[in-house]
Amino acid sequence: MISNPMLCALQFAYEGQSFEENFETLQALLEQTPQNSISLAPELCLSAYSYDKMEEAAEFSATILSKLAKLSVGKTYGLTLIEKIDTKYVNNFKLFHHGKLIYTQSKAKLFTLGEEEHYFSAGNIEEINFVEINGIKIAVLICFELRFPSLWEKIKGADLILIPAYWGKLRKKHFEVLTTALAIANQAYVLCANSADESMAKSSAIISPLGDVTSDDHHNLIMHTFDFHEIKKIRRYLDIGLTHNAANGSI
Repeated sequence: MISNPMLCALQFAYEGQSFEENFETLQALLEQTPQNSISLAPELCLSAYSYDKMEEAAEFSATILSKLAKLSVGKTYGLTLIEKIDTKYVNNFKLFHHGKLIYTQSKAKLFTLGEEEHYFSAGNIEEINFVEINGIKIAVLICFELRFPSLWEKIKGADLILIPAYWGKLRKKHFEVLTTALAIANQAYVLCANSADESMAKSSAIISPLGDVTSDDHHNLIMHTFDFHEIKKIRRYLDIGLTHNAANGSI
């Protein structure tokens, strides 16, 4: 089934807030999104990079999963969480759809300038896959992963690329250029959600296959309709070999 849902980028500050307060902010924003929408929250929006509270953050993630799933009734959304696998901590992307967790992907490229490798275990690049929802082929790159051409190649053919981010304002232009280029190169929609904390770039956006950007640094919720016709039109007009193949798992 092909659908044209509303794409929603959530953009809010969460550093220095309690995990519970951040959950309440997420819940309030998701309640404003339309039915059957696809929303994205910034990277680690419930805990931030709580290096001094990793165990507490992982425990909170485990206890909140059922509530996070309920927030997706009638819609779809994604976010990343600090989780503990055996004895190691991972930054895991979670995609919830109609009340269920349907996809998990671990961050494979850790940001060395932020010393992530000292606190997180990297995911396996081979586990970066597609998930299909109502005919929309979705891929995910988590923050720093946006910089790697090899990962762009891996997600080639996606209709919608999700970028949850915690991207600093000193490299704001990089974030804007890379996300726009990713949309143009893949002839796909890019939905990116970044933190609105003081040191962050913001620049959350929905970017069309033509590179048109819908963004507003002063809003918590940015929305634009996904339109399959735009993808088909640009791929037919400028044929670079992208095809609409079946994804790994259809919802």
